[in-house]
Amino acid sequence: MSSYLAHIAADSRVQSVRSHLEGTAHRAAQFAEPFDAAAQGTLAGMAHDIGKYSAAFQKRLQGSPKRTDHATAGAAECFKRDQVFAAFAVAGHHGGLPDAGCRTDTPDSATFFGRMNRAKNSLLPVYDEWKTEITLPPTPTAQVSDPLRDMFFTRMLYSCLVDADFLDTEAFMDGTERERGGYDSIQTLTERLDSYCAGWFPPKTHLNENRCAILTQCREQGDVQKQGLFTLTVPTGGGKTISSLAFALHHARAQNLQRIIYVVPYTSIIEQTAAIFREILGAENVLEHHSGVLYETRDEATPHSIRLSKATENWDIPVVVTTAVEFFESLYANRSSRCRKLHNLAKSVILFDEAQMLPIPYLLPCVYAIAQLVHRYHVSAVLCTATQPALDRLFQKYLPEYPPIELCPEGVFCWEDFRRVTFEKQGNYTWSALAAQLGKETQVLCIVNTRKAAQAVFSQLPPDGSYHLSTLMYPAHRRATLSEIRTRLQQGLPCRVVSTSLIEAGVDVDFPTVYREEAGLDSILQAAGRCNREGKNDASQSKVVVFKGEDKAPPLFSIPIGAYQQAMCHYDALDSRDTIAFYFRELLELKGEAALDKKKILHTMQNSPMCFRTIAKEFHLIDSPTQTIYVPLEDGAALTARLRSGEDHRSLFRALGRYGVSVYSQDFAALEASGAIELLENGCAILIDVSLYSPETGLSLDADSGQALFV
Repeated sequence: MSSYLAHIAADSRVQSVRSHLEGTAHRAAQFAEPFDAAAQGTLAGMAHDIGKYSAAFQKRLQGSPKRTDHATAGAAECFKRDQVFAAFAVAGHHGGLPDAGCRTDTPDSATFFGRMNRAKNSLLPVYDEWKTEITLPPTPTAQVSDPLRDMFFTRMLYSCLVDADFLDTEAFMDGTERERGGYDSIQTLTERLDSYCAGWFPPKTHLNENRCAILTQCREQGDVQKQGLFTLTVPTGGGKTISSLAFALHHARAQNLQRIIYVVPYTSIIEQTAAIFREILGAENVLEHHSGVLYETRDEATPHSIRLSKATENWDIPVVVTTAVEFFESLYANRSSRCRKLHNLAKSVILFDEAQMLPIPYLLPCVYAIAQLVHRYHVSAVLCTATQPALDRLFQKYLPEYPPIELCPEGVFCWEDFRRVTFEKQGNYTWSALAAQLGKETQVLCIVNTRKAAQAVFSQLPPDGSYHLSTLMYPAHRRATLSEIRTRLQQGLPCRVVSTSLIEAGVDVDFPTVYREEAGLDSILQAAGRCNREGKNDASQSKVVVFKGEDKAPPLFSIPIGAYQQAMCHYDALDSRDTIAFYFRELLELKGEAALDKKKILHTMQNSPMCFRTIAKEFHLIDSPTQTIYVPLEDGAALTARLRSGEDHRSLFRALGRYGVSVYSQDFAALEASGAIELLENGCAILIDVSLYSPETGLSLDADSGQALFV
């Protein structure tokens, strides 16, 4: 057995470098095969730990405190062979994909070329013994063509390498191969969904006839459509969630695709969507992955929880329900923890729920990423929405080979049959006049544009049956309040709710009347989705009132409001397809192309090729200058006590997230100056003056601009 070791287990078992390289190469090739890059995967896997054939690393493995660079060696060997993509992947397999830098970078630079110059100038520990044990496989020369495509491919190859490296190391250290697969097949999941829906046929009401027509159309299209780009435009109440899943499963079965990935804009939607999928497909086949979910892995954890926790690492599971933040930020990340799952996007059906909510400041890089997945990685992408945004022009630019196909064109169902509300425009309201009007209603929802406005209106409502919702309430508090609201609605009790737009994002509540402060048309239509949601009342009795508040709209709302007002100059019906199409075209025109890529992500990638670290720092969908304050109430009290004790386990911070409130920097500074918060050494903040946290409205702030944190 080779004397050159890669790992030593706790029970003194050893793994040779050769064994680790061969195991990693085999896995990496398998992972890269779905996007036709098995040869590149083999090379990256065989090369990644060549630097462990050095005396310096072997001493480090035996306990020497001296750190040694073992990743640059394999990158340099790939680079000598003109394998640029594999070279970057190998260079970043521990510290993250680096920026390329310049060919003149000094050897002590952290850039890729700095590290290549380190190797070129013989500044690495000698590792020549690798040649006596292994041979790097011949690989077709990597064709460097387009900077954007090259970066995307490199990140996907990097994903194959780091996942393979983790899995091979884990299997050795644990002394057993990690359980992979064993989930139900796509065929079985498709049959399970069809069986679940069988009782809906024949439909017993006219509305259900339309829903069944949509479902049938989606199943049939799934069976016959080739891989590509699709849209699914279905009105609220049309059964979009189940119908889109039906298309995805039938399509995956027909096209031999491997998994379904369902991307939603906010965590307020994800929990109910994941619950539906688990009920239909079995909890063992569905992963819910976002910042607010925690799978226990400690001694008391169940095998199911442990398995799902492992699945969060690489999405090796048939169905994933995740957020747009997790999905897109992973695609532009540079660290292994975020990128490890990317290779499992290949040969998938990816559904983007509420596609109109793709963040406009990052719209171009998001569209580009979807286009790349469809064009190069055998992905079928579906943009699902009741208000389809005008993205055709953008996809034509980045994906001309795949014009979007509408899965439910006009004629499949009657759009008018889903009309459940009547819109009214009522002009201007002061907050006191609005509160007086809301006080006359038994059950009503009012959505305003700022937290300040929400508190002003709420403070003037009758106390019995009135509720407030905003992001100044920690998530567990909001969830409990929503539960109480749903109960009162179901029991017919008085229930008046004032909220910021957080309630629009797919939150499952059903009010007979909704008031919406003037905003973008997409926001107004989302608000309308909270009115007569179950269609139990006649549309003429279900009002959605659009009004202007007493405060000037925050700058964030000015362009959407302008686009809405332009649409109203041309069309009478707020919710017609023509009105919606006009609104989104106007919105994108008013924004201008520069506003669709605020951080110039694509421009930077085009003009500074292979700038992985730079892009990862810049690409953050939630991009507000905020800081989190943890509130020691309810379970938050015990969690903050653990934080004070110095515990820093990731599971603790995930649990703490349910008791955190994000505030702007100026508000944070004011609270700190007043002594209301305690700053820990690790930078975390805990509210110590709990009198500032109201059980009705959450954290009290003296000032609130109302911008950015309106969801």
